[in-house]
Amino acid sequence: MSSPLPFKVALVGYGFVGKTFHAPLIAATPGLLLHTVVSSDPAKVLADHPAVKVAPDLDAALADAEIDLVVIATPDPLHASQAHAALDAGKAVVIDKPFAAALDEARALVDHAQRAGKLLSVFHNRRWDSDFLTLRALIADGALGEVVQYESHFDRFRPVVRDRWREKPGAGALLDLGPHLIDQALQLFGPPQAIQADLAVQKDGGQAPDYFHLVLRYPRLRVLLHASQMTIDSRLRMAVHGTKGSFVKQGLDQQENALKAGVVPGSQGWGADPQPGTLTTPDGDGTASREVAGVPGDYLAYYATIRDALSGHGPNPVPPDQALAVMTLIDLAQRSAAEGRELSL
Repeated sequence: MSSPLPFKVALVGYGFVGKTFHAPLIAATPGLLLHTVVSSDPAKVLADHPAVKVAPDLDAALADAEIDLVVIATPDPLHASQAHAALDAGKAVVIDKPFAAALDEARALVDHAQRAGKLLSVFHNRRWDSDFLTLRALIADGALGEVVQYESHFDRFRPVVRDRWREKPGAGALLDLGPHLIDQALQLFGPPQAIQADLAVQKDGGQAPDYFHLVLRYPRLRVLLHASQMTIDSRLRMAVHGTKGSFVKQGLDQQENALKAGVVPGSQGWGADPQPGTLTTPDGDGTASREVAGVPGDYLAYYATIRDALSGHGPNPVPPDQALAVMTLIDLAQRSAAEGRELSL
């Protein structure tokens, strides 16, 4: 590393993900400095961050000895090659999800980072969603007992095909949204015994799957992960049923909307969830329900932990083996859907 603090960051890509998520979170994290942005549109970058350097390409950023950390927020097919280049240049690397476009690419990156002795992490930011943190706290407190069914949704109503890489052949909802739901399930319950997947193109003129339904089988537990872009009533976020209670949550975490609106991460009220979930438990011959206030979401925690890991004072928030586990299930899901059968891990 060129210096202890602040660690200087090069952000590669200033499309929706780079502009909306990574740039403001990096800029708001003490101990990190958004130093360089790789973009073909300097005016767009400088309008938001006038003090940064704008590099025309990745090579120019990697040639800068001051850069400590490279954050890759480009289209999925570029993740592997750009991460390899950054590791070759001696930089630590954060990659936006998915880890890579394919499982073999992800495995090669893990091997490369181990040989290089450099930090490699994947931006699974939805570990810090309010709904997920709330559910994890309920499970830890024993409020649900043993969870026997976990249903997690990321539904939207976007019926019109847009001209963007996420909707081109080879992309689709499983690679875009699947990493969020799969990573959360693995964090809660560990690896399943088997997976069965259904993928579909439901939009008129669609070129990539915009629907997926995954069933992860455990000895007793069943995990249902679902995403659709043709769901008009898309309020359901999760329904979790255990031996002592059920937790139902509607509405997505609000941090993405706050970032879109330009709210500074960490400002007053950051991460608050305006839609409490409902916990229902047995009550005599009936049931009783109460609202459960959400634990505030905290995407800043990811980059704060990255800073600490770079300083040698904490663990990688999403180490490569955990990101590789997500990619393994995505690969199995694709094969399961193609073959029309359940596949064991």
